[in-house]
Amino acid sequence: MNPKDLTKEYTNGEVTIVWQSAKCIHSANCVRNNPDVFQPKEKPWIKPEASTTEKIIDTVKKCPSGALTYFLNE
Repeated sequence: MNPKDLTKEYTNGEVTIVWQSAKCIHSANCVRNNPDVFQPKEKPWIKPEASTTEKIIDTVKKCPSGALTYFLNE
């Protein structure tokens, strides 16, 4: 496994965004659809507390590569 193949999780308490770096094709759909959450120049680059759960889910569903997925927290 390539050390650059990362899987990271980011949560706002309600929803958890899962990002798999190896699948990311850098389409920037996430950045265009929800720039408050997806900020590629920042660390961490995903800030789920900056948006509503509904908008996060809508944005993640637009990811063409499947690099972004989500699950609802219990």
